[in-house]
Amino acid sequence: MRPILKQPSRGQEHEFEAQFGLPEKLPANERMLWQGQPLVSQIARRVFHLPVLAAYFGVMLAWRIATQLHDGAAWSEALRGSLVMALLAAVALAILGTLAHTAARTTVYTITDKRVVLRIGIVLTVTYNLPLRSIDAAHLLPLGQGRGEIALALRGDTRIAYLQLWPHARPWQVAKPQPMLRGLADAQAVSDLLVRAWSVANATPANAVSQADTGAQQHDGVPAMATGRGAA
Repeated sequence: MRPILKQPSRGQEHEFEAQFGLPEKLPANERMLWQGQPLVSQIARRVFHLPVLAAYFGVMLAWRIATQLHDGAAWSEALRGSLVMALLAAVALAILGTLAHTAARTTVYTITDKRVVLRIGIVLTVTYNLPLRSIDAAHLLPLGQGRGEIALALRGDTRIAYLQLWPHARPWQVAKPQPMLRGLADAQAVSDLLVRAWSVANATPANAVSQADTGAQQHDGVPAMATGRGAA
């Protein structure tokens, strides 16, 4: 199997890393298979819901203008009366857009033949090492045009607090949080690679499940990519 290896952009703030996206250099007996970062557009859409908020602010502005026109105000007066609301909306969207960009650019996902590594955090960088043997199942959510997200169900008592993972956590899975690779540009290829890597690491065939067969296994729109004891 040829590894799918993509080198994300390296920011100056992470030049000190022994190996980009990793807490230390990989040992000689471990091989990197893939490395990537979330798409900014997907973080903005899926995490901060910028399109929905932009539509909401647009409706509120239109309603305010329409109300003033109905009350007899001229167009110029109605526009001036809505200026402050428009500016506040623009500032809010700009802040959220900046957060989305920063969250995506400070995140690096890495898959090796032994583990999945999440380097996340805007203010405080944290790295989570998830051995492939600790992954019980993976769930793929296709988002169209090859994009998607992969949630990782952890085995047994392996658990990471939801707030520590956010926004790289499967939505609504608070009792037993699932780390999530968000905004992937080539989600299907990454999920296929993850299945193969898990199978080799566990010396067990992964029980791959097609999306059409997920049925009751689907939760919050995320169909199981592969299931069964320890499947990934």
